[in-house]
Amino acid sequence: MAYWLMKSEPDAFSWDQQVEHGIEPWTGVRSHQAQANMKAMRKGDRVFFYHSNIGKEIVGVIEVVREAYPDPTADDGKWICVDVKAVGPMPRPVTLAEIKADPDFATLALVRQSRLSVVPVSDDHWKALCRLGDWTG
Repeated sequence: MAYWLMKSEPDAFSWDQQVEHGIEPWTGVRSHQAQANMKAMRKGDRVFFYHSNIGKEIVGVIEVVREAYPDPTADDGKWICVDVKAVGPMPRPVTLAEIKADPDFATLALVRQSRLSVVPVSDDHWKALCRLGDWTG
């Protein structure tokens, strides 16, 4: 299993909407690097759901339930999406400020490539972030 982090602006699509919708296609990603990351995702991979812009925090965990396929919101057919489902909320949201304050996260893609909406998370970083958020799932 691989680990990831996907960003969503909560005023566009929030954690609560993810939970309400059940399985949801993660559409609208228009960055080549983020697309490459989504192409690498496999069914069963776990993903942190991160609220960007408003909140700037990890608020939940989702799981990839369908691997890359053509994004139905793309007019040109060049882009892909994956389907994800909610696994559970982060018992204690982990803020970007506390991540940046910890030197152990200096190599985390969320810190190094702050504008990228889909990033990999190493096993060690996943475990550390789960501990910070009291996630045991």
